[in-house]
Amino acid sequence: MLYKLIPDGDKLGTLEALPFMDAADLKKREKHVENLLAEHLLDILFEDTALLPIFQERSLQAEADLYALGKTGDLYIFELKRGLTGEDAVIQAIRYAQQAGRWTFREFERRYKIYLEATDSKPIALADAHKDAFQLDQPLLPTEFNRKQTIFIVGNAANERLVSAIDYWKEQGLSVEVLPYRIFDIGGEHYFEFFSFPYDLHRNPASVKGVLFDTNRSYDEDAIWEMMEKSRVAAYGDIKHIVGYLNPGDIVFFSHKWTGVVAAGEVVGSVKEDGPDENYRDVRFLTPVPTKETTTPKAMPFGNVSQITDTSFFWARTIKVPYLDREKALGLLDELKKFLEESP
Repeated sequence: MLYKLIPDGDKLGTLEALPFMDAADLKKREKHVENLLAEHLLDILFEDTALLPIFQERSLQAEADLYALGKTGDLYIFELKRGLTGEDAVIQAIRYAQQAGRWTFREFERRYKIYLEATDSKPIALADAHKDAFQLDQPLLPTEFNRKQTIFIVGNAANERLVSAIDYWKEQGLSVEVLPYRIFDIGGEHYFEFFSFPYDLHRNPASVKGVLFDTNRSYDEDAIWEMMEKSRVAAYGDIKHIVGYLNPGDIVFFSHKWTGVVAAGEVVGSVKEDGPDENYRDVRFLTPVPTKETTTPKAMPFGNVSQITDTSFFWARTIKVPYLDREKALGLLDELKKFLEESP
């Protein structure tokens, strides 16, 4: 719940609960909420508990709204309700979980292929996508996928009957949780509040942070050189907005797919546009900067990055999560400088 602080003398203030809305109040459908969740499942909403989306509900099909995989191959099933959720939502989600619990790895691959086509994503085998996303030493075996299913009921608010139903099924050993969201209208602008499982841990966006940012190699081999030569961090196309997640003072580590971290810089500018398909922020480089003449830039392997920061990243997205706090970011920066300066 969001509260407004009403000034009260020397006190912090008194609390006034702000009214919240449902997607229907904005003339949006359940599908809009589903797409919003799928698009930001990894980079924002589940910052510290990365999940790989593998399938979304199709029209007129008896399917859950969204399916995702965790690092160990477990399946996460999301059932979304636009308004107040009821106990029927739990029964419906259990039915979907029962069906999905019988899926073979071949069925997972089939559905993932459909998902990639629907989202205009580059084709890749599911086992390889999962390995790359979680930076595993080797792909999971087919038998290691789908050994456990967890249900998330996502709704605008949880009523007493839903809470009672969730408690009952948890007592029976079912892995099911409620993830509430709320929409607020504050000063004519809309705000989305979401509570991610299990502890809703997020870095404060206003705090200086370290961010591993992809150089877009999967789609454009030359994107890295534009960033290096123009001293910028950039994003393109449908995800160009994500440079807005960075703030001045943040330390950006440039992650070059299949290679490693090639450079680091401090964000010094506001969001700018370079044509209709690119947003960027200026950076001040803090490490040696590779040049196009080198062809293959010097890079700290991703395994070294995880070891130095003691962090398991989700590598599948442009912004790798979780973010690093200032201490870890500065530690990685020091080690990266040494590595790049000493490497032949």
